[in-house]
Amino acid sequence: MKVLVTGGSGFIGAALCHQLVANGYQVRVLDDNSRGSLTRLADIQDQIEFVSGDIRDAKTVQTATEGCQMVWHLAYINGTRFFYERPDEVLEVGIKGAINTIEAAIAAKVNRYILASTSEVYNTPSEIPTPESERIMIPDMTNPRFSYGGGKIASELLTLHYGGTRGLETVIFRPHNIYGANMGFEHVIPELVAKIVKLSDNLTKKSIDLPIQGSGEETRAFCYIDDAVRGILLCGEKGKAGEIYHLGTQKETSIRELIEQLGQILDININIIPGSLRPGGTTRRCPNISKLSQLGYQPQIDLKAGLTHSVKWYVQHLT
Repeated sequence: MKVLVTGGSGFIGAALCHQLVANGYQVRVLDDNSRGSLTRLADIQDQIEFVSGDIRDAKTVQTATEGCQMVWHLAYINGTRFFYERPDEVLEVGIKGAINTIEAAIAAKVNRYILASTSEVYNTPSEIPTPESERIMIPDMTNPRFSYGGGKIASELLTLHYGGTRGLETVIFRPHNIYGANMGFEHVIPELVAKIVKLSDNLTKKSIDLPIQGSGEETRAFCYIDDAVRGILLCGEKGKAGEIYHLGTQKETSIRELIEQLGQILDININIIPGSLRPGGTTRRCPNISKLSQLGYQPQIDLKAGLTHSVKWYVQHLT
């Protein structure tokens, strides 16, 4: 089966492409590498077809989709800094990208369209662990932070009620705090590693003060990339048409606990200096994954093992 992966040179997209190739799929990637990197695909470059192009260009997307039986739409702008600094581009890529890929998929008569959404659609959920039925919302239209979550909400609506009503078989997954090596330094774990390395003078100091955003009691459920890819494949291959699935783990971890584990891995004593939480931030996030578990999903890699591998990669690429 020939499949298209948009955003295939991104962190999650590239990991998905590797597994798709291993599973015998013919893989075509559409990416402009503005946020991704071809180095993530270097070891499978002879086994995939790469199309360099902008997801906002309808003709490019249509050409890339021709002959494919399945579309995995992951192309987006991620990283909290970009939500604040480039909300217009975040929204443009999100909404035009959804429309273009859906219309191209309909025209190409693909069998299935899988959308990568986000846990950001909830902002601060009322229930933890959070089910897929939780109310989605944009709490403050004036805050550019919500350009990302708002764009994903629009993408979900387009997928279900624009593509779905026009005969496109769709599945949506909402990933929760996926991490791993080579994800870029604009996310919480690599950002913390970079700060620790800098404050410790390349790990020569064995005790540091670490200023953070928030109290450190805020929680997330960190899911290692290998587990995430297994879940994404289950959504695409076994997910029920028209359904939404949570992707992640139900092991809730506080930022303080995360930092303590990073300190243990790096052999550094870290004194956390709490700060203010940035407007739009949420104090708790943890998905209920029972729906995806019914398809056979079960996270296998615990946080310590995933962090150990990830931290080693980031330290090597910082120094």
